[in-house]
Amino acid sequence: GAMSVDSITDLSDNASELLEALQLSHPHELDPRRSRGKKKQLSLNPITWQVPRIVDRCCTHLETHGLQTVGIFRVGSSKKRVQQLREEFDQGLDVFLDEHQSVHDVAALLKEFLRDMPDSLIPRELYGAFLSTASLEGQAQLDTLQLLLFLLPPCHSDTLLRLLRFLARVARHAESSCDPEGRQIPGNKMTVSNLATVFGPNILQKEKPGEKDAGALNFEDSAAIILVLQRLIEHHHSLFMVSPEMQCDVLRRLFQTDPDVIEYLLRRK
Repeated sequence: GAMSVDSITDLSDNASELLEALQLSHPHELDPRRSRGKKKQLSLNPITWQVPRIVDRCCTHLETHGLQTVGIFRVGSSKKRVQQLREEFDQGLDVFLDEHQSVHDVAALLKEFLRDMPDSLIPRELYGAFLSTASLEGQAQLDTLQLLLFLLPPCHSDTLLRLLRFLARVARHAESSCDPEGRQIPGNKMTVSNLATVFGPNILQKEKPGEKDAGALNFEDSAAIILVLQRLIEHHHSLFMVSPEMQCDVLRRLFQTDPDVIEYLLRRK
């Protein structure tokens, strides 16, 4: 999340945080079809899409080959093949996942990566805050979740968005359907609720993997985790988009405290 070399050098910490929030307000950056080769960036974040290669490649592979796989994420995998893939990624090799890899192996690899991250995708210091949103309802719940998402470091935010976008796509293929010729296409049976049950404990972790009581959740926490992740999957696009009203409020504050920043943004735009 460091500033690029052509940015203003004398920004206060407060202003820099406000500017980081603005990076979420550009629909262009939420478009997976955008050209990654272009150097022009709409946000002040010098790396516009900070997603670990292993996450992006696993999601892309499963979107290409696994959307019609019944019970994806719930069917067993080959521990040996998953370990081999994991070691290749750990060694920094440019691993390409194609149709020869088992969908279940790639699905297991993605779950393992999220589970074993040194700092969970939603940082542990925000665990209680995210879980508390389960007791809220309606727009109040979504507004609170959005503000909490704005607290995530850029890499965590980008990676979570990539994952949620993928999970939403998997859920859209949960039910069986028919192709234009009337042939039945089996659904994968992974509804939003099922996906939240599988991924919730990997994304929202109270303790580090291997620590005492890690994975030992009470019923209330487990139910809250599932509900929170359901909401994140269902509303991921709007939650990661700064509203025009909030953006204007940020700009007004910047105009009062750091007018040079406004001039810089206008020049950059």
